[in-house]
Amino acid sequence: MTTKTLTVNVRADVEERFRRVAASKHGKTKGYLGRALTEAMKKWADQEEATGATAQTLRMLEDGLDLGGLKYVHRDELHDR
Repeated sequence: MTTKTLTVNVRADVEERFRRVAASKHGKTKGYLGRALTEAMKKWADQEEATGATAQTLRMLEDGLDLGGLKYVHRDELHDR
C-alpha cells in the first residue's frame, strides 16, 4: 500500500477533538492518526460520491428520458393481431 504525506491547516479545537477520538478508537500507537484520518477521508469521500450520484439520479428522474415517442397506438399493434 502506497502512502502520501499531507500538510494541512485545521482549527485547533477540531484537531484536539480528532486526536482524542482517534486515540480512543485506535490506541495511541504509531500511525494511529494516519489510520483515523484515512478512515475519515474515505468515509467522507464515499458520502460525497453517493450524494452526487443520488442528486444526478434525481435530476434525471425530474428531467425524464426522451424515448423517442410512441411507435404504436394500441397494444395489439405490437403483436400483429
